Amino acid sequence: MPEHTMIPELAGAHYPVAVVGGGQAGLSVSYWLREHGIEHIVIEANRVGHEWRERRWDSFCLVTPNWQCKLPGFPYKGPDPDGFMLRDEIVQYLEDYVSHFHPPLVEGVAVSRLRRAATGTFELSTTAGDLTADQVVVAVGPYHTPSIPGMAERLPSGVAQVHSSQYRNPEQLPAGAVLVVGTGQSGCQIAEDLHLAGRRVHLAVGSAPRVARFYRGRDCVAWLDDMGHYTRGIDGFADAEAVRMRANHYVTGRDGGRDIDLRAFAREDMRLFGRLTGVYGARLEFADDLKVNLEQADAVAQGIKDAIDAHIATHGIDAPVEPRYVPVWEPSEQPQNIDLAAAGITSVIWSTGFTRDHRWIEIPVFDGRGYPMHWRGATSCPGLYFLGLPWQYSWGSGRFEAVGRDAEFLADHIEASRRLADVCGALTGTPAALASALPVG
Repeated sequence: MPEHTMIPELAGAHYPVAVVGGGQAGLSVSYWLREHGIEHIVIEANRVGHEWRERRWDSFCLVTPNWQCKLPGFPYKGPDPDGFMLRDEIVQYLEDYVSHFHPPLVEGVAVSRLRRAATGTFELSTTAGDLTADQVVVAVGPYHTPSIPGMAERLPSGVAQVHSSQYRNPEQLPAGAVLVVGTGQSGCQIAEDLHLAGRRVHLAVGSAPRVARFYRGRDCVAWLDDMGHYTRGIDGFADAEAVRMRANHYVTGRDGGRDIDLRAFAREDMRLFGRLTGVYGARLEFADDLKVNLEQADAVAQGIKDAIDAHIATHGIDAPVEPRYVPVWEPSEQPQNIDLAAAGITSVIWSTGFTRDHRWIEIPVFDGRGYPMHWRGATSCPGLYFLGLPWQYSWGSGRFEAVGRDAEFLADHIEASRRLADVCGALTGTPAALASALPVG
């Protein structure tokens, strides 16, 4: 157990607030709860940084610049603000954060059940005993169970299969070509990792959008930050629920940052297909949508550049002019099937995302998809909150950039609800008790 961890006696304990999850979200709300002077406990099933340490490959790095790492009271102050932290540096950043403000954190304790008693108190069952809390913040993120399509069961037994969360490096895979399924951020970066290592890669291309790394002299993230994209609230969108479900744009911070151009990979002998639609033993079938998927991804990247151009023109910013992207490769044909043995494919990497698993939460705050229903993290169940969800309120939610803002909002909400409870309780007591419960000033 790390030196900073002091495990209290949890069995039978009661806390004003229990935070479930000790990643960047849980630590951020702990910081603000401490600023409010609210007693609480942060319960982490593994170790701080577990998701980064155990579910990322060896060459993994952030896709957003280091200057966007803004955990409360602990912004990035390293020597490379425009760079992209590697996996182990991200873990170190989180561990340094813990050492910075010493949250009331317990590690290696899993919460297996959360329910609400008739009294309104929350009851938590953990591997270290049962405890209760007045309010609970669920900060376990959205990526719980690796999602692998059922068709994977029909692949030949001799083909190695790993989910993207299990991929570490090309050497872990048997010799031969590799099929990567999915072109979200993980799929594209893993395909690049294998490609740079000299492996023959086949890539099933989905509908995820892309963005340029740099444009007109700056990182596109810097332009978008100036334009307010990371602070625009979800309530400012007419299609809020659709926005929440959108895939992230693929790009990379590797080697100082660059575009991920699947067309360029194809020109360098990576073989591209449309979406994987069927597995019939060694024969795989793909949709006839490769061309349209590439074009739509390019269109999103171009649209972002259009918005940047408009911002530059509106504000009279002196920025270098840059020619627009010209496709370097076009599919002359769209192959719709492949024979694994003939193509020499010995491994399949499923970059097909994760599913949420909130079965341990026995409180009806979820929609038909299992997504927690909330407004800025506050649910319809008084005292129950979620933190660290993608698009919880803004594009930066769930990331180092804005999770601290969301955490501060919830901490303020928790403090306000505590004051209200004190006032309501005092109304049934003496005038002196009421006076002491009311805020001063």
